[in-house]
Amino acid sequence: MKILIVGAGAIGGYFGGRLLEKGEDVTFLVREKRQQQLRSNGLSVESIHGDMLFAEPKTILAGENTEPYDVILVSTKSYHLEGAVESIKHYVGDETMVLPLLNGIAHLDVLTEAFGAEKVIGGLCFIETTLTQDGKIVQTSPIHDLVFGERNGEKTERILQLEEAFSGTKASFRLSEKIQQEMWHKYLFITSLSGITSLFRSPIGPIRDQEHGWKTIESLVHETAEIMDKIGAPLAAGAMDGILGRMKEIGHGMKSSLQRDMEKSLLTEADHLFGYLLKKAEQSGLTAPILSAIYANVKIYESGLGAGKNPR
Repeated sequence: MKILIVGAGAIGGYFGGRLLEKGEDVTFLVREKRQQQLRSNGLSVESIHGDMLFAEPKTILAGENTEPYDVILVSTKSYHLEGAVESIKHYVGDETMVLPLLNGIAHLDVLTEAFGAEKVIGGLCFIETTLTQDGKIVQTSPIHDLVFGERNGEKTERILQLEEAFSGTKASFRLSEKIQQEMWHKYLFITSLSGITSLFRSPIGPIRDQEHGWKTIESLVHETAEIMDKIGAPLAAGAMDGILGRMKEIGHGMKSSLQRDMEKSLLTEADHLFGYLLKKAEQSGLTAPILSAIYANVKIYESGLGAGKNPR
């Protein structure tokens, strides 16, 4: 199976490396700077699950002529999605599956409009990775899960072929028959974690240790779940309690990727995560004061970036 991974950053590079390790036919669609970096240093991954180094991974730049791919993994940030869509149009054939690993849900509409509903399957991942300045991918936590499936839950021939291609790696690739539900559950979790940690500029532990900090977490999860329920998201019974349980269990020093982006003075996925839900809340006549404060906090930070100021 021919696999194209959009980007060779922390997520795409890690899972692509695990597939290369197995011997799958993997190509990375990258920008010129990253291509030069990979040619000089190789694809280097430092992981508790075993280090990897591939001296000459296959790469292409947008617009280069190749045959269509069987599956295209899209693991970009949401604010790069529009550019990614344009870049991969050349490589989507009649039988291509587009597998997005972005946080949230809004990207499904963008991809479906661009490529058709039948080509876009569901996907998500749980992994904590970072990309160093010299291009090395560092992965330090035990979790390295990628979940995928047909959005209607069927076990089609193509999804079983994809499961076979993803099997036998050192990472956890799992086929789900409830991928839509799992995507919404992750959306609820990542919105709550990234929202609360970015609002308080703190890892999760000190927030939940403080009485009013934990009450704010509870309010945020409740608000978010209420919006999702109102718009018909397929949340399982007890989903809210499950998310609160996870918020209690994750490591004391855990930070969200959005919070780390703010610490690095980078753009965030605030519109994709929080803005989307606030629009849905407004359309449904719901109020969400904690989520609104979180969104305002991040947008004020981003306005500082646009003005060339230090937003922190």
